[in-house]
Amino acid sequence: MVAVGGAREIVVIGGGTAGVRLAQRLAATAPADAVNLTLLGEEPHAPYNRVLLAEVLAGRYGPEVIALPPVPGGERRGVRAVRIDRADRLVRCAEGGAVPYDRLILATGSNPVLPPLRGLRRPDHDGLPEGVHAFRTMDDCLALSAAVRPGTRAVVIGGGLLGVSAARALAERGAQVVLAQQGEYLMERQLDRAGSRLLRAQLEAWGVEVHTECRVRGLVRTADDTRVAAVELADGFRLDAELTVLACGVRPRTGLARAAGLDVRRGVVVDDELRTSDPRIHAIGDCAEHDERLYGLAGAALEQADVLARLLTVDPSARYTGTRSLTRLTLGAPSPETRPEAQPEIPLDVAAFGETTPLPGDDTVQLTDATRGTYRKVVVRGDRLVGGVLLGDLATVGTLARTWEDDVPLPPTTPLLHLLTPDGGS
Repeated sequence: MVAVGGAREIVVIGGGTAGVRLAQRLAATAPADAVNLTLLGEEPHAPYNRVLLAEVLAGRYGPEVIALPPVPGGERRGVRAVRIDRADRLVRCAEGGAVPYDRLILATGSNPVLPPLRGLRRPDHDGLPEGVHAFRTMDDCLALSAAVRPGTRAVVIGGGLLGVSAARALAERGAQVVLAQQGEYLMERQLDRAGSRLLRAQLEAWGVEVHTECRVRGLVRTADDTRVAAVELADGFRLDAELTVLACGVRPRTGLARAAGLDVRRGVVVDDELRTSDPRIHAIGDCAEHDERLYGLAGAALEQADVLARLLTVDPSARYTGTRSLTRLTLGAPSPETRPEAQPEIPLDVAAFGETTPLPGDDTVQLTDATRGTYRKVVVRGDRLVGGVLLGDLATVGTLARTWEDDVPLPPTTPLLHLLTPDGGS
């Protein structure tokens, strides 16, 4: 294949955070007329910040507010790539067309995990039953937003970051929300037990009924089999549900890569140049597995996109060596209309980074203020900050995160307690 006009044909599959950031960086760094860029986005919407979907569901933002900046070059929305023809270097699309490439970047993201619940699937029906929603895309968000009303009985299955966000947003809309979490405590991947207890208390103060160590067995349909009416737990107890939200995690979208014969384990395997087993194909974002690690975080997707853009344009020596980034969740306080009477305005602010569970010999410093709903904890190993959890008051998060990301020794004369002061001990 000969590149048109001498420019390289770069095709990006995926219009999410990673794909859009790469397109923007390529436009900023590539010499004029050096690259012809085509971005294939499966969703019909303009690219958007997926992290803020809960704010749209809560009614705080309109969809247009979370739109990402326009993509330079050729953006094609509503186009689904169905096959990669590596021999002819073509991306085959569902509508029958084909897009040629010199370099192909997979930024296909991830799909929601649909748990094996009784009553979730029927052999004669595609998709989810009426009343059951995933919470991953703008279409999911808009469908949920259209269905929820004040007083709607909603059950959220999954108490991770996504489930907590969805439960909090639905409560903001006035729904009667039950959050069912199979694990011992909420947001197990990010928080420790003490932070999770405080988070649970805040959710319950907003009117969310929280059940942990609670396994969902199946969905109960209405008598006419048209929709789901309840969620059945393993002990037989049933939770009435006009809406059921599946927030059970995500799984990398690797189907295209696997069908093309690329090396796929949990994700699409990439090296430090973010190359797959085919040197003309790269992968970034949620679908990429680097050094046996899947990140699933916006920070990692952005860093990978930045490194790859430099490597493809101005710096062939650029390498990706991993990401040290924090998980952050911020939702404003409930509005007076949805807040229980006499309940103070408490925003939900959570940040977690690194290793939040100390090992033997580690130093731990924590401060808790149950009245204000704040919790701060850091873990120090030797002279290094290795992790932390902050909930309710993120005044110190910037300095702490920079100290952790830079992996620099802590000043020997700084008392550890000062790490939790507003300047992070700097």
